[in-house]
Amino acid sequence: MCGITGFCDFNRKLTKENLNKANEQLHHRGPDSGDVAFFDAGNAAVGLGHRRLSILDISANGSQPMYSDDKSVVIILNGEVYNFKEIRKELIALGYQFHSDSDTEVIIKAYQQFGIESVNKFIGMFAYAIYDIKKQEIYLLRDRPGVKPLYYYYKDGCLLFGSELKALYAYPSFQKEVNDKAVTLFFKYGYIRAPHTIFKNTFKIQPGHYVKIDIRKKQVTDHKYWDVIDYYNKPKLNISEEDALEEVEKLFISAFQYRMVSDVPVGVFLSGGYDSSVVSAILQANSTQKIKTFTIGFHEKKWDEAPFAKQIAAHIGTDHNEYYCTTKEAQDIFPLLADIYDEPFGDSSGIPTTLVSRFARKQVTVSLSADGGDEIFAGYTKYHHQAKINRYIQNSPDLLLSMAKGVSNVSLKLMPALKKVHKVERVNELLSTYKTTGLTDIYNRHLNYKDISELLPKYDDSVGLLDDIGEVNNENDYINKILAQDYRSYMVDDILTKVDRATMSIALEGREPLLDHRIIEFVSQLPSSLKYNNGTTKYLLKKIAHKYIPREIMDRPKAGFSIPMFEWLTTDLKDHLYYYINEKQFNKHGLLDVKKAMTIRKEFLAGRKGRETPIWLLLMFQMWWDRWMEG
Repeated sequence: MCGITGFCDFNRKLTKENLNKANEQLHHRGPDSGDVAFFDAGNAAVGLGHRRLSILDISANGSQPMYSDDKSVVIILNGEVYNFKEIRKELIALGYQFHSDSDTEVIIKAYQQFGIESVNKFIGMFAYAIYDIKKQEIYLLRDRPGVKPLYYYYKDGCLLFGSELKALYAYPSFQKEVNDKAVTLFFKYGYIRAPHTIFKNTFKIQPGHYVKIDIRKKQVTDHKYWDVIDYYNKPKLNISEEDALEEVEKLFISAFQYRMVSDVPVGVFLSGGYDSSVVSAILQANSTQKIKTFTIGFHEKKWDEAPFAKQIAAHIGTDHNEYYCTTKEAQDIFPLLADIYDEPFGDSSGIPTTLVSRFARKQVTVSLSADGGDEIFAGYTKYHHQAKINRYIQNSPDLLLSMAKGVSNVSLKLMPALKKVHKVERVNELLSTYKTTGLTDIYNRHLNYKDISELLPKYDDSVGLLDDIGEVNNENDYINKILAQDYRSYMVDDILTKVDRATMSIALEGREPLLDHRIIEFVSQLPSSLKYNNGTTKYLLKKIAHKYIPREIMDRPKAGFSIPMFEWLTTDLKDHLYYYINEKQFNKHGLLDVKKAMTIRKEFLAGRKGRETPIWLLLMFQMWWDRWMEG
């Protein structure tokens, strides 16, 4: 795991000194070493910078930027290709020689042999830049599920790129112009969905995509090489439950073992939930040594899952490590959030994720997470709720729907089931706008339409989650459609962003075994009844887990990785609330309606239910502005 940055400047103004400064902004991602390469490409100045966290071939042979043997191709890589040894054997048979034991050398030589399509051979998580000096082409490529981030900025003949936005901030040609669409996305969902970022002319390269820069033609183009939707749109497999279970377990074993490949110590985050438990159990069952597992606990029982994790670790026999955090330790992360997440980011579980990362880093350099299980195997209760609402709406006569639109209490009398599956204040919005806005878009919003449109003077309802559902064909039922959507959106831009920044803030490589692309390519072709079955979430995954861990240990309500937000913001962190949430701070940028924002603060402090998330989003936005626009 590393950090990369660079540029292709057709104005030829950027220098090696600029490159070094940007590269240093990513020191936390790669504290072991750092180097840059600068090129005069005729039409452009080209720079490539790399900060290294040594994982595979920790000798100097694995250093980057790395050149091909003939010096015609240069690469910088963030991430890992786990099956590099198999690809290396194939390349040796074709006549290639190797001088290191690193996956980076395999990628560069695979590119020389197979072109940019070589990515289709790779199993792993990666974001890399390849500069083909002979062809005068640069490729910026991101892995299939989007585990590793990659941003770029392009304006007035200057293209900048980096693993995090803070690298782009360091270049003098970068202009901080806030993107109004991104502000809407942040307050809608709590994250800014790719390809958008908080700034204009600045983009997240989308998962399964690469950007090609043709230096001779001065042309920048985006290309898709993989898309989860393509696999959902394949005909559903005619397969028995037993055969499906066997294939998924086989994929699990392969994917999990690949992610233990390392020349440095590896551990596993174990929360005690199904996803992390099945990862830990399968790894331990296939290992001759005890694997290291890590859990953090909280002294407040309401938030503490450590006892469950300890019980599971004892059953499967791991070398288990737990640490009980004090409230102060958790709260000390709060002021650092704007630094760790350098665009507005609203997931408060970034705090406990950072805490467990810090704990694990004391013993290991690589740690496995278990993200993606919910989005692949239908783990969230919202999937059941949305499907139920969708059935009611689709099966209700238009006359009944039009009669129910007026007032929420009327809607609930006419369609009482809605009260059980959604917030009362959203019912009228659901019935009034689901055909134009989309049920899933409404359901996933943190603020209802009235609140968000009053809060944002430049609110843009045209950006959101609408396109994904329409791309999934009718071979898929509603559950499969929203799973595909979440894999493309929430999982990438919330969950994976959270884990990448939290782990890399202290140079811990976070790996994602459930996000091996072979797993989703198979599971997406299964009927949703093998994922959500008669009220059982994660049906297949749980069946596999119960082969290794007794059901009675595992069965308990699903818990989130959350913090006691109201308690903190009305006591120990109250000063922060008042410092950031006030008229003076809002007037600095004019992006929010001051009266509405102050009303939200007043309602939150008065204990109004449902105001925790809006106040947190306001805080995160204001803290980001203060750090990166004022600082």
